[in-house]
Amino acid sequence: MAPRLPRLLLAAFLAALLAALALPLVGRPGGLAAAASPAGGPAAQGDWPRTLRVGLIPNQAPDRIRAQYQPFQQYLSQKLNMPVELFVATDYAGVVEAMANDRLDVAYFGGLTYAQAERRANIVPIVTEVDRETDTTKYYSAIIVPADSPVQATADLAGRRFAFGDISSTSGSLYPRIMLDRAGIGDFTNPQRFIYTGGHDATLLAVANQTVDGGGIERRIMNRLLDSGQVDRNSVRIVEQTLVEGYPWCVRAALDPALVQQITNAFLEITDPDLLSLMRAERYARVAPSDYDEIRREATRLGLLR
Repeated sequence: MAPRLPRLLLAAFLAALLAALALPLVGRPGGLAAAASPAGGPAAQGDWPRTLRVGLIPNQAPDRIRAQYQPFQQYLSQKLNMPVELFVATDYAGVVEAMANDRLDVAYFGGLTYAQAERRANIVPIVTEVDRETDTTKYYSAIIVPADSPVQATADLAGRRFAFGDISSTSGSLYPRIMLDRAGIGDFTNPQRFIYTGGHDATLLAVANQTVDGGGIERRIMNRLLDSGQVDRNSVRIVEQTLVEGYPWCVRAALDPALVQQITNAFLEITDPDLLSLMRAERYARVAPSDYDEIRREATRLGLLR
């Protein structure tokens, strides 16, 4: 029979063993707490990048988006105590592509681009903004026409020239299609009748300048452009509008749960009114994949999600 270790020696051995097992966690950002899941469940470790890469869809001119989100970049970097890098693609598909190829850790998608991206990448929606106009997580997509247009209802746009934004835009492409489809207007692939401007600002200008007879646009972006005086507010009017679930901020599912919780909290804890105004938010609220079921269903029906 092997001789028993003295109690003091055994205790020292166990203490050294426990310290050795804990050692890999000590140098990890967030220390031992980084190993715990955000919900307090079993320990789960994942990726913890040295620099957080954040992607933004170009729902307006990319340079304008980049400048708009610089204060948020600084805020998030301070909250997480790590560098944050912003990425704005030239089109919506570029952000989906970047996330699918693990070149982004966090991305701000429209509902449609989120539905497209989740088919190619393992991502999770965490929050969306509470809209300043509706005081809910939903915002308005609108169909607009020139102010002096004879068009009084969506059905009157039949046979006329119409502008979408980016083909993957939720409020500039998907929901205008839904409204047009319900009015009996289809054949969205006809280039003589349907064009793509690439962004909401360009759509507003195309309608205001009467380059097209109507267009689909996010109402809050339109209002901001009208309020700034970039477009004459008396040059356009709304003929129909509908509510849309808010843009989801999504994370790579492979990120460490503790980091995901810190990112989520960073959004939920924004109180600076200037920063919230820049981000078009009253505050932030959590969202789940099921909040975008209508978008998945309608995008599939109308051929924007395959």
